[in-house]
Amino acid sequence: MTFSLFHPVILLFFPAAMAMAASMDLLTMTIPNRLCMALAVGYLVLAIAVGVPAHAILYNLSCGLVVLALTFALFSLGWIGGGDAKLAAATAMWLGWGAIADYGLSSAIYGGVLTLAIIVARRISLPAWMSAQGWIARLHNAKTGIPYGIALAVAGIMVYPQTQVWQTLAIR
Repeated sequence: MTFSLFHPVILLFFPAAMAMAASMDLLTMTIPNRLCMALAVGYLVLAIAVGVPAHAILYNLSCGLVVLALTFALFSLGWIGGGDAKLAAATAMWLGWGAIADYGLSSAIYGGVLTLAIIVARRISLPAWMSAQGWIARLHNAKTGIPYGIALAVAGIMVYPQTQVWQTLAIR
C-alpha cells in the first residue's frame, strides 16, 4: 500500500488526543471519560485500518487491561486520579507490551519533574492578574493535586513511534 492522505490522520490521532488530555487536565484537573474512550476505540479502529494483525491487537488490548487493573488499584488507594488511570490504560493499548516499560519510566520521570516544578511554583506568590485566572489559582493551591495527565501524555507521545500502528505505517 502506498502513502495515502489517511496516513497523517492515523499518525496524528494519538498525539492530538494526548495533547487534548494534557490540556484538559491542566485547565480543569479532569480528563474526560469520552476522551479516554475515544483513545481506546480509536486504537482499535485505526489498528484494524492499517492492518495490524489481530493477535497483536489482542496482545495490546491485554496490556491496556492490565494497566487499567493496576491503575485502578492506585486510584482506589487515592494515589492517582481516575482520569489518570483511564488515560494510562487507553495509552497502554496504543503502546503495547513492547513499549510499556519505556512509557512507565518516562511517565515517572516527567511526572516527578512536573510535581517538583508545581511544588516550587506554589511557594511563590501569584500576581493578582494570575490569581484571577481560575485554572492558575486552582493549580497554585497546595490542596489541589498534580495534573499528572500532562506527564502521561508527554510520555505517551515520546514513546508513540515504538508502537505497532506507527511501525506498520512506517514500513509502507
